[in-house]
Amino acid sequence: MKIGLFGNEFQVEKQKSIQALFNKLQAMHAEIYAEHRFYNYLTKQFACVPTINGLIETDRPTLDMVISLGGDGTFLRTAAWVGRQNIPILGINTGRLGFLADINPDDIETTLDEIFRVEYTIEKRSVLELESDPPFRGIYNYALNEIAILKRDTSSMITIHTSLNEEYLTNYLGDGLLIATPTGSTAYSMSVNGPIIIPQASNFVLSPVAPHSLNVRPLVIPEDYRIRLKVETRNNNFLVALDGRSEIYPSGSEFFIRKADFTIQLVKPYPQNFYETLRKKLLWGADVRGGER
Repeated sequence: MKIGLFGNEFQVEKQKSIQALFNKLQAMHAEIYAEHRFYNYLTKQFACVPTINGLIETDRPTLDMVISLGGDGTFLRTAAWVGRQNIPILGINTGRLGFLADINPDDIETTLDEIFRVEYTIEKRSVLELESDPPFRGIYNYALNEIAILKRDTSSMITIHTSLNEEYLTNYLGDGLLIATPTGSTAYSMSVNGPIIIPQASNFVLSPVAPHSLNVRPLVIPEDYRIRLKVETRNNNFLVALDGRSEIYPSGSEFFIRKADFTIQLVKPYPQNFYETLRKKLLWGADVRGGER
């Protein structure tokens, strides 16, 4: 089995978990390919240099699975590398909250045993595609979590003229607008009071950021809708961010957003599911005194 490894570069305290991961993969005779930046970091920080079969750089080795070791930010970077290659991604959480990277480091060995016994499911997650002129920087104009249109200063609002399937919806006035997938509904969108959407739902959500009118609320739309945005601001430019990768655009820029023609595949060991993740991460049903109702 050919395994690719991507990791966070700020986790010296996680050395034990990282070493356990390499040891387990080697014991199971996996071919290990590591992201070059992550591997270079390990060789500088750790006395023990892990043995690998190759580096992931500009080349794209044929892999059976990719493991993301870090938080959701590391997972999103991994997903951007995977793109449309249809390589399943397993997220091991050495970060904080972690909805995408949701495997506990203490469960690495057990989880990998299950993976090699093919005791897991694959969840296919929808991806957003951004079309703009000029194109978004780089070659990857896709987002697994959200596309964010945001102002750049602390005072002037931006105006986002919004249409769905070429039918006018409204002008969003405020700090910005998020277009989120079900995966991203538990990320930035949730922090601005957007709804939580289960991964199996075929929907996207438009969540305004600090809207000028309190009557403006998040809107759930079918994922096959085409969204057109035209953004105006008195400060001449604004920010567009795809899963945290940002670019500055001038006032008057126009964007088209739609569902991408590929999905990102998440590895979920049995019997883990989204509802269990919600209970764990958001403490649903937990009593402040430490018990459960």
